[in-house]
Amino acid sequence: MDTAGIIPDIIDVKPASKATITYPSGAQVTLGNELTPTQVKDIPTVEFEAEAGSLYTLLLVDPDAPSRADPKLRELLHWLVINIPGNKVSEGQTIAEYIGAGPREGTGLHRYVFLVFKQNDKITTEKFVSKTSRTGRTNVKARDYIQKYSFGGPVAGNFFQAQFDDYVNTLLETVK
Repeated sequence: MDTAGIIPDIIDVKPASKATITYPSGAQVTLGNELTPTQVKDIPTVEFEAEAGSLYTLLLVDPDAPSRADPKLRELLHWLVINIPGNKVSEGQTIAEYIGAGPREGTGLHRYVFLVFKQNDKITTEKFVSKTSRTGRTNVKARDYIQKYSFGGPVAGNFFQAQFDDYVNTLLETVK
């Protein structure tokens, strides 16, 4: 993550371990590999080492919006799940529904970064961002969550890169 600029663009500390992320398409995230928006359009399975009885937060952001050269919307929130019991992501509370990679045509490669944080306590919020909404997704900062909830460094992380393919047009039609 150091060589890809994730440190210091998004976080200051390297994740303690690698999260295993597998998409229904069969695509796997392997520390910066390039995947297509078509391959990552559906919610992936995320696995990480977790302590029994602990709660976790999963964050997926694109720090390269609208482009890596001009990241004025950094970070674009693609998925946020809190209060995950152990590593059972599907049992956590979804705050921002998953949306896949959607780099606009001509903006080059974007990094899509998964970060997992151990929570100190249960987080209470009624906030919810549907998969069809852009509201609440721009200029989200992992560092703000780390500070607000007193997270330590990420316990797990991983990332892939993607650039425009034809599926992006389909995705953009659904997100308003």
